[in-house]
Amino acid sequence: MTENSNSATQGEPGLAEKIAAQVLELIDRGNSMPIVLIDGRSCSGKSTLASEIQNLVFKDGESAPRVVHMDDLYLGWNGLQAGVDYLQRFILKPLSDSYIAQWREFDWSNQGEPGYESRNGEWREFSGGTPLIVEGCGALNQLSAPLADIRVWLEADQETRLQRWLAREGSSEHWAEWAAQEEEFYAREKSSQLADSKFN
Repeated sequence: MTENSNSATQGEPGLAEKIAAQVLELIDRGNSMPIVLIDGRSCSGKSTLASEIQNLVFKDGESAPRVVHMDDLYLGWNGLQAGVDYLQRFILKPLSDSYIAQWREFDWSNQGEPGYESRNGEWREFSGGTPLIVEGCGALNQLSAPLADIRVWLEADQETRLQRWLAREGSSEHWAEWAAQEEEFYAREKSSQLADSKFN
């Protein structure tokens, strides 16, 4: 499950530039690790936007931001909330307490195998010192929002998102079950209301 849409900034051509400028301003003010959270429903363009911001900040002469994809934290197709909890416990909270973040990614390649819904992917760590971008469904929530410097919510209509999903996944399998998790999560967390910036 890896979001890859080329239309992240459709209707908002300067979006990545605006956010990159905010990141660079925070760095100039002495914040060595600005945290950017990018949320929105599936296939709204989050990963593409994160990549564009990363490249723009790097081209400006700063160290490339570290990008964490929520897709790497979910426990499979039914694991949205588990991924959110994991982000808070093993990445955002340690960093906010000046500790090194260490986490293990989820391996999507063994779907259906014994132990599928467990984390058996690569170990990662991040000690700060560069910007951090977290993108994905659930990145922006009641616990993570206070720890971030920039909070972004992306919108896209359902038809567009479904078309992107089909292009990415090859079928609509899992669309409904994932959408149901999104509905429950966003109804509870009010993620779009926590954002500093909202873009269509």
